[in-house]
Amino acid sequence: MCTVVDIVDQKRVVVDGPESVTGVRRHMMPVKRLSLTDFTSKIARGAREKTLRLALEKDGVMAKWSATAWAKKVKAKEVRSKMTDFDRFKLMVARKKRTAEIKKGGMKKMKK
Repeated sequence: MCTVVDIVDQKRVVVDGPESVTGVRRHMMPVKRLSLTDFTSKIARGAREKTLRLALEKDGVMAKWSATAWAKKVKAKEVRSKMTDFDRFKLMVARKKRTAEIKKGGMKKMKK
């Protein structure tokens, strides 16, 4: 997640995280690579990182973002990429147990 800080031309914008909050450094980015959200924050054009961070905290943008399905999906993908081999094994075993329970008759309880 990053914030559009300035517009360079029709096809490029300057975005900033800020890095301490989202991990995104200030850089130029093509508009067609962006996916806009409904979250807005009142900042001046070309705002500094500190001003941006304070505006995001004031408007609660990061809290709103973390509550969205999109953010949850990104977080889940990040967690899965950091799994060790043993974690993947434990996940496989848990899935097998869940499937066996459903086949055994636990599904009837879930339907009601």
